Amino acid sequence: MSATPQKKRASRRVLAAAAGLATVGALVAAMPAGAHDRGQGHGHGHGHGHVHKPRTVDVQLLSFNDLHGNLEPPAGSAGNVTKTHPDGTVEAIPAGGVEYLATSLRTARKGNPYSVTAAAGDMVGASPLLSGLFHDEPTIEALNKLKLDVSAVGNHEFDEGAKELARLQNGGCHPVEGCYEKGKKFKGADFPYLAANVTKEETGKPLLKPYTIWKKNGVKIGFIGVTLEGTPDIVTAEGVKGLKFHDEIKTINKYAKELDRKGVKSIVALIHEGGAPASTSYNYDCDSPGAGDGISGPIVDIAKGITPKVDALVTGHTHQAYVCTVPDPAGKPRMVTSASSFGKLYTDTTLTYDLRTKDIVRTSVKSANHVVSRDQPKASDMTRLIERWNRLAAPIANAPQGYISADINGRGSTAPEKPLGNVIADAQLEGLAPADKGGAQVAFMNPGGIRADLVYKASGSEGDGVVTYGEAFTVQPFTNMMNVVDLTGAQLVSALQQQVSGPNEAAPKILQVSKGLTYTLDLTKTGAARVVTDTIKLNGEAIDPARTYRVAMNEFLAGGGDGFPAFAQGTNKLVGASDLDLFNAYLAAHSSATSPLAPPATDRITVIQ
Repeated sequence: MSATPQKKRASRRVLAAAAGLATVGALVAAMPAGAHDRGQGHGHGHGHGHVHKPRTVDVQLLSFNDLHGNLEPPAGSAGNVTKTHPDGTVEAIPAGGVEYLATSLRTARKGNPYSVTAAAGDMVGASPLLSGLFHDEPTIEALNKLKLDVSAVGNHEFDEGAKELARLQNGGCHPVEGCYEKGKKFKGADFPYLAANVTKEETGKPLLKPYTIWKKNGVKIGFIGVTLEGTPDIVTAEGVKGLKFHDEIKTINKYAKELDRKGVKSIVALIHEGGAPASTSYNYDCDSPGAGDGISGPIVDIAKGITPKVDALVTGHTHQAYVCTVPDPAGKPRMVTSASSFGKLYTDTTLTYDLRTKDIVRTSVKSANHVVSRDQPKASDMTRLIERWNRLAAPIANAPQGYISADINGRGSTAPEKPLGNVIADAQLEGLAPADKGGAQVAFMNPGGIRADLVYKASGSEGDGVVTYGEAFTVQPFTNMMNVVDLTGAQLVSALQQQVSGPNEAAPKILQVSKGLTYTLDLTKTGAARVVTDTIKLNGEAIDPARTYRVAMNEFLAGGGDGFPAFAQGTNKLVGASDLDLFNAYLAAHSSATSPLAPPATDRITVIQ
């Protein structure tokens, strides 16, 4: 799901408001620039003729993925990782936040002279207000301080288009909003963003570097970075304009061959695509032999197709935690890892490098995921970074929007129908139902666009139960404009079937629906048959296939995004307010300090398991 040019306009408006409240320059203390020793120089060999020269050295590969600009610890259940204990009990552990991620990585690097840190995409995009308001400059700055060596691009790196991605890489102030801090120019990422499978339509040339070679004391490791080939299906058309996305396997194999020809025999693929392990516990043994154990999803076939020249796969996109072995085309096991999301975990992989063959001894590769726990010391430079940007964001972020009586779960809910999904869909229907606003009769929200929970406990000094602008923004960070279109009843039924068929069959995307729409989802069936068509009703009446309905949804869904081509057939389009504006208006209209909004019932979709 993606951001749009409107996001830029929206944040421009709010920043203008902030500038009126306080002078940016006065708010910010300049920070000393840290020296960046990245261990990437050629270094020196061990000298000649020494009989004691070791045959191998251990290279530490630290990796993470899907940070999504979560500089502060994610709130509520979205900030937990689950651990299964030997007795079968499951524990939820609060994790994440760059103050702790920095400490974890710096501690892990101690005693490891050969250490490289890599990421598998979606470092930015769909970010909380603290980063999103400033076009993710704070996150790039934090990643520089973390000494990230390399990252693949993810689909969210394209939310604001190729030009903005180039700016994040190369630096320079925002073309519309300019520099956020007086006398300070954004310097861009110290690490290379890799996009091997993304080319410019006009020239056929790669958009960014396809690979990089990390070097230290004669040790050389090549990193190839790709995003998922299906990126155009999950990003707005504007974000991927003029770009082509190619097959992950063919691209990685092509560049692995090129690296091999250059004498680089040790290769790691950074892939923004992933899978789903049989358990959501971060300490699950993915190589358990039991029935139904292991990992499924797109990464399995990708891993099986990537040349044996590649020694390990660091993956992402699905926000899952796993350390698995998947056989390469030669049938040999190869490590495939993912570290959940939002900086809650990091993966520590030992790559044993043979100094004679210059290759990784694959049988010696070890890997494990570790929790970024919040009971360790905070990294003071990250605390200063967060405080600095929070001062800039505060006038906007702290404004109250509404009140809730308890947590209203969205991202943290694993149910097909999420309480916060119902609130969002109802807000969209209410805002767009008036005749002059589009005359909507029903609204649909894609689940991937709900980026957080609404949490009752105060995140700052606002008080428990108060929903601030920053918290509302974190739930709906894309600022997508709303559309109301004409769809026939038959097209509506098709859209509901597309939740569980076609590209969404393997991993259903269950739309959140506004009040009045009810139906039964039978998960014991397969494909489109999972939607029991004769149960679909709007305000108690069966959907008439021949009748025309006015349907509200965000512009991403209206363009057929997330595998819903039926929505793209809509006609008589009216463009309304942004999703965030409607969400905030609904909170204001339906809650007060004395009468807070309660979590709604989830009784619209009847699920048969």
